[in-house]
Amino acid sequence: MAENNFTAEKVAITSNNAEHLELFLDILYLEQGVSENTLMAYRSDLDKFCQFLKDKDLLAVSSEDIEAYLAYRVDLGLKSRSTARSISALKRFYQYFVREKAIADSPMLNIAQPKAGQSLPKTLSEAEVEALLAAPNIEEPMGLRDKAMLELLYATGLRVTELVGLRMEQINLRQAVVFVKGKGNKERLVPLGEEAMYWLERFLKVGRAQMIKHATDFVFPSKRGIGMTRQTFWHRIKHYAILASVESPLSPHTLRHAFATHLLNHGADLRVVQMMLGHSDLSTTQIYTHVANERLKSVHEQHHPRA
Repeated sequence: MAENNFTAEKVAITSNNAEHLELFLDILYLEQGVSENTLMAYRSDLDKFCQFLKDKDLLAVSSEDIEAYLAYRVDLGLKSRSTARSISALKRFYQYFVREKAIADSPMLNIAQPKAGQSLPKTLSEAEVEALLAAPNIEEPMGLRDKAMLELLYATGLRVTELVGLRMEQINLRQAVVFVKGKGNKERLVPLGEEAMYWLERFLKVGRAQMIKHATDFVFPSKRGIGMTRQTFWHRIKHYAILASVESPLSPHTLRHAFATHLLNHGADLRVVQMMLGHSDLSTTQIYTHVANERLKSVHEQHHPRA
């Protein structure tokens, strides 16, 4: 059953609970630098829990209430991955109020995450990446911009939000690195690579000046001469995928996934890939080893005479 069943019979959130939510979300944003997308996900998950509680105060919740909520989600047929995200939001919410001594203990202490199968990230073959990178019309400023963006994305594994938000001071052409401030304001330096450097320099010298209509420090301006949204760039990727006849499933992070997978396929160390992706936990990066292993199995089955 769909996630939006939670909103079929909406109950007004009490003023106390609304205050608790806003305080918690403000702290996430101001102190921990959580992104807008993550904040929206937390708000959605916590709103749904409030809908279930109806008039009960969030800070008066017991572990039995949590268990009843999880059972309710099971009855609705919601995916374990979605429930795991809700549990994470609730754990973080109650950890904050324990820290602030608003409650003595978290009702989440004995709540375990549901077991969920680890889904492999969607990625592209090296040939598909080459076709995608060759699709923009580099004779036009916008096409040259898109070419530089795609090359940079594949060369560095940046998140799309990090790419579209790049400012001129984050690019060091002399050292061939890009300085990135990622999730939670964590900073990292990522090498650009020769191909990405070439197209970035070409765009900065030739195309960027033609696109800028007023002063901006965004590396990649939109056609209006201002910063580009990630949605706009996502539409550009889909456009070039059609031109390149790339039929594999795409997501905004497809080239990021390809970056990591292809590095591992060519023998890169997992911890180096972790650093370049900006993952705080190595286990997050390890999923790409599964993708690489699947590729190895496929190649073996296809080409080995006794496979």
